[in-house]
Amino acid sequence: MLALVGTQAAVEAVPEGEFPIRYTPLPPVMGIDAAAAPRAPLVQADKPGNLLLDGWVRKGDAAAAFASCAAIAEATFDTGFVEHAYIEPEAGWARRAGDRLEIHVTTQTPYMDRDEVALVMKLEREQIRIVPTACGGGFGGKLDLSLQPLIGLAAWLLDKPVACVYTRPESMASSTKRHPARIHIKSGCDASGKLIAIETQADFDTGAYASWGPTVATRVPIHASGPYFVPHVTARGRAYFTHCHPSGAFRGFGVPQGAIAHEAMMDELADKLGMDRLALRRLNALKAGDATATGQVLEHSAGLGQCLDALKPHWDEALAACAAYNRTSGAKRRGAGIACMFYGIGNTALSNPSTMRIGLSATGALTLYNGAVDIGQGSNTILTQIAADALGLPMGEFRIVMGDTDLTADAGKTSASRQTFVSGKATELAGRDLRAKLLALLEACADAVLGLEGSVIKARDANGEHQYDLAWLPARQGTDVLQGAGTFDPPTSPQDADGQGAPYATYAFAAQLAVVEVDCDLGTVKVLDIVAAHDVGKAINPTQVEGQIQGGIIQGLGLALMEEYLPGRTENLHDYLIPTMGDVPQMKCILIEDAEPLGPSGAKGVGEPGLIPTAPAILGAIHHATGVRMHRVPVLPHRLRAALKRHAETH
Repeated sequence: MLALVGTQAAVEAVPEGEFPIRYTPLPPVMGIDAAAAPRAPLVQADKPGNLLLDGWVRKGDAAAAFASCAAIAEATFDTGFVEHAYIEPEAGWARRAGDRLEIHVTTQTPYMDRDEVALVMKLEREQIRIVPTACGGGFGGKLDLSLQPLIGLAAWLLDKPVACVYTRPESMASSTKRHPARIHIKSGCDASGKLIAIETQADFDTGAYASWGPTVATRVPIHASGPYFVPHVTARGRAYFTHCHPSGAFRGFGVPQGAIAHEAMMDELADKLGMDRLALRRLNALKAGDATATGQVLEHSAGLGQCLDALKPHWDEALAACAAYNRTSGAKRRGAGIACMFYGIGNTALSNPSTMRIGLSATGALTLYNGAVDIGQGSNTILTQIAADALGLPMGEFRIVMGDTDLTADAGKTSASRQTFVSGKATELAGRDLRAKLLALLEACADAVLGLEGSVIKARDANGEHQYDLAWLPARQGTDVLQGAGTFDPPTSPQDADGQGAPYATYAFAAQLAVVEVDCDLGTVKVLDIVAAHDVGKAINPTQVEGQIQGGIIQGLGLALMEEYLPGRTENLHDYLIPTMGDVPQMKCILIEDAEPLGPSGAKGVGEPGLIPTAPAILGAIHHATGVRMHRVPVLPHRLRAALKRHAETH
């Protein structure tokens, strides 16, 4: 390892060619085909066949069941590298304080940072303090370590504060990307449209290091058959080591790539049967009492049917409008597409706990000790709302300590759409715990109305008003005289060798429709409208829920039409296109509240679901407009023009 530490000007003045680094070029393994080839060079010496992980889900006998299908659709889809493109690059600073190290850094996972920095530096975990800074976006890209051990080691050895901010080219060159995927899928149904069998194989390029490749390869087979009841499913997910850019966590953990495949097959089956595309989805939608591909029976909060019912009038209107436009449109054609998704909230078949605390000081100061990092999705607001509701005191009374590993408990990483559901429930329990302690102190009834005036806590119930001066109590934890605590770990079960089990405690469901305009001469696509219906369990803060859905839609639009990271060529936001305001369509969000009993007030996660159905809906709309089914994203103009030309030559 070589580190260059100095003032910014001094570091930038050293030519890269003068670094004393020598290396020997070896045969590279570039891409999935090269990695899986017989006798391919090994990227990691202890991984035969360059295979990181081989994940399976098997239910019934899909291969045999296809014989009874009235309609079968089969295709292969490819996706490439996608950059997170968060506005704030990796940044942080560190300082040594005696035998302890303090790191202030942009991160999604302070406790994992603490443990991994301790491992790298051969220190005890208690010697490391991570203080998350305000995070300017993450989307999964700030789950892996970046500069944390670099600034930590420099500060430790030099005993001076050390800071680092990646430039955009440094960020793009070093950070993980969405996994490139090749997905082959075969789907079959009976004459009425009822799904019978699905087979799918999804291969992923994970780069030279594991990162979150195992999570992708295990999560994708679980979701590969989509949010539908299918009696027979065989789904495989493989992650391969290559010498390409490292791939890692990115909003959806591979499920957006899988949704492109399974939703295209739903469209193909509907076309083969002469059936409406929404109607086919409604017929097969998972509902309470159905078993998923892993054999997990959904007990409640499976609102896909309600989502599709809410979209139906918008769908009918969109189809009619497109048909009317296309009768006189010339080279420009319009089409409507629809796509559905479901998504398991939290870690896959693993313990997934969060612990939250709420403290009350002798002066009447309320503090939410919140280990969940807000990366822009608004969890600080949501968790404070939940705390206030559970405790029965106004939000304005709270201050927040966020993510500081010295001051908060471990709330788990901010990923997998888990913080509202998991940390929100832990917060609700902490609020109830503190409320119970206050009511006991005041000798008040359970339904008492609490109030706080300075250091005096008051309660009003049927027996009158009760009050107590908190200044009379001794401090027990820091400056707090009372604390409430809550821990929640969603109930899941491990999967067996066939992938059968209950990998998630709850699932989000959604359906989106897209209307696009295609210029058949130029090969360009303009998304005109998106209507998104999402089963969110309960919208704690409807404005923030809609914001998450809208942000996901925009990111899904980028995945479908423009975002493509080319290793060795893409280095900044000038040559990596992301959607701008000019690309954003009209968006309408419909919130379906099919309550999840395990969640706080019935809520479940919304962070990733907004993205997942968008790209397949857009691809379906392109097919409806042009008759061309695109099998590779992004659908760049030159790719669509070539496909349109081939289609014209063969039809």
